Amino acid sequence: MNFEHFYTVNSDFPNRYISPEKLFSYLQTNLNDYIQEIGKSYLDKPIYKLSIGTGKINVLAWSQMHGNESNATHAMLDLLKSLESAHDLKDELFSKISLDFIFMLNPDGSEKWTRLNASEIDLNRDFHNEASKEIKFLKNLATSKKFDYALNLHEQRTIFTTDGIHPATLSFLAPSENVERTVTENRKKCMAVIANIYTHLKELIPNQIGRYSDEFYPTSTGDNFIKAGMPTILFEGGHFVDDYSRKETRKYYTIALYYALKAISELNSDTRGWEIYQEIPENQETHYDIIYRNVKLNTEHECILDIAVQYREIYENGKDDISFIPFVMEAGEVKRKGWLEVDCTGKRYISDAKYPKLDAEINFKIQD
Repeated sequence: MNFEHFYTVNSDFPNRYISPEKLFSYLQTNLNDYIQEIGKSYLDKPIYKLSIGTGKINVLAWSQMHGNESNATHAMLDLLKSLESAHDLKDELFSKISLDFIFMLNPDGSEKWTRLNASEIDLNRDFHNEASKEIKFLKNLATSKKFDYALNLHEQRTIFTTDGIHPATLSFLAPSENVERTVTENRKKCMAVIANIYTHLKELIPNQIGRYSDEFYPTSTGDNFIKAGMPTILFEGGHFVDDYSRKETRKYYTIALYYALKAISELNSDTRGWEIYQEIPENQETHYDIIYRNVKLNTEHECILDIAVQYREIYENGKDDISFIPFVMEAGEVKRKGWLEVDCTGKRYISDAKYPKLDAEINFKIQD
């Protein structure tokens, strides 16, 4: 059985940007029997937990800890929509597990499309300080009962590949519990689940599944949860070629989420097959969004160089979706590759400035 055949987009949320108010309204209208408000954000927005399932295996998951990472929210919405037409799969899955899913842990950052919350705190680095309201709600829920697994759901930038060629459309991690990166039993439990996801998806998106660095981060949520004894699996949704709207990533993120929950229901804390995790290639930082090659600047002396550009995602009030603003990241002999490479040999560089300004919006055009 390939879950891809059941995949259905939740058409109420067609864009990468999800308005918190639209999400809240949808949850109240369509999932009111399953949701509960667990707190309010810094700007007094509700934070909802969805609880579904009657099984003995308890799973905790959360989306949009970083406000500009909406794929996991989409994936949960799409998963629920997909399971509406797959009753047997739904009944089997949720008879074995009980899932508590926090939608949009950081609604203030989600509204502004920012990584940080409204008090400019990175929730994923606030585990010990507890300077944010939102991290306290997550930690309180995590200690409210014994969770057998946790899913820490994120997105990653377009810079990552699995092999220097293919984008890391999905990456996973069984986080370390210590600086030595010891492969503990809890890490093996995570690795076994990830191995199961990898086995199912590697045929659907070959060479596009990566393994995130297992460097130990002493202030991060996932590392501390697993250190405290709760197996915690990191998801990272990434780039798919020519898909900055991440519709393809969203699809495979949803499928991966299903197979994660299915593996959890079947493994039930077993570690069989964990070794396959080691076969997954580790992420490489190899790409920019655009590289203009062989650009001849308008200087007194001949100057030919490469200009690397990366999009910044910006949300402007009132718009339905985010905008992609190109910024100059590097100029010179650029070693990285570009998802789009433009050979500027024989073309005109048009700009009011002699040189491209780094870390600024592009101020030039290339004409034939």
